Amino acid sequence: MEKMDWAACRKGVMENISYSQLVEEYGAEDVEGVTDLITDILTSAQPIVRIGKEDLPLSVVQSRFRKLDETHIQYVFDCLSRNTTKVRNIRAYLLTSLYNAPATIGQFYQAEVQHDLYGSG
Repeated sequence: MEKMDWAACRKGVMENISYSQLVEEYGAEDVEGVTDLITDILTSAQPIVRIGKEDLPLSVVQSRFRKLDETHIQYVFDCLSRNTTKVRNIRAYLLTSLYNAPATIGQFYQAEVQHDLYGSG
């Protein structure tokens, strides 16, 4: 498999995540960082990526990252803003959050709705 052009890939990522909309909501610096991180993974030639202390095949991680859209990025930013613990390695934290976003976003928002409807505020 031939390595994808970084700039072309980044342009595709920007379209997938509704880049300009996210910049309006979260600011250019944060959105740039996440866009670059996703692009780095999608264009990587390394066979293994470390996600949450586990080494995963690049193809598995890339498959998940290709599914990311603006709702996943919003979810990651919202979770990050609620985090009260110190994050030592923000790159690793973001990689893990982005990787897990497609699998956890539904349950997260379902729990939020349940809390809003039935929880004690």
